[in-house]
Amino acid sequence: MQANTFAHLDGSILRIGIVAARFNQNLTDAMLADCVNALALCGVKESNMVTVRVPGAFELPVAAATLADQRDLDAIICLGVLIKGETKHDHYIADACANGIMNVALGAEIPVLFGVLTTENLTQAEVRSLGTHKKGWEAGMSAVEMALAMKAIS
Repeated sequence: MQANTFAHLDGSILRIGIVAARFNQNLTDAMLADCVNALALCGVKESNMVTVRVPGAFELPVAAATLADQRDLDAIICLGVLIKGETKHDHYIADACANGIMNVALGAEIPVLFGVLTTENLTQAEVRSLGTHKKGWEAGMSAVEMALAMKAIS
């Protein structure tokens, strides 16, 4: 599986919110660090990044909605890790999380990135958060690309 590639993106004028779940914290911490690194690489100032931690993926949409209502942000990135267990609980959380994040994006009319891993097992989650795929980094880069695209459209 090949990761996304990005051209040079100048995010120096952008304000970005990040909401990261604490559940599966070693994985979400790595995703958050990669995300911040991607934003910094694009020139987003640390003072223009707002980070909020929440208990789990289910809580991502409400925190993203609150950020969208209270801040002048160009994009919001939601980061979390869901790993399939013995029940269908992960499916319910993933559906609620995805729908909630999309509703926030449509309501706020800003990009709200779905940086939530939905994996079958821990190995898949580790590859995407700690290993070669770096989904936190991709979410950061995608947020800058989308925020700049929205500015160009408007």
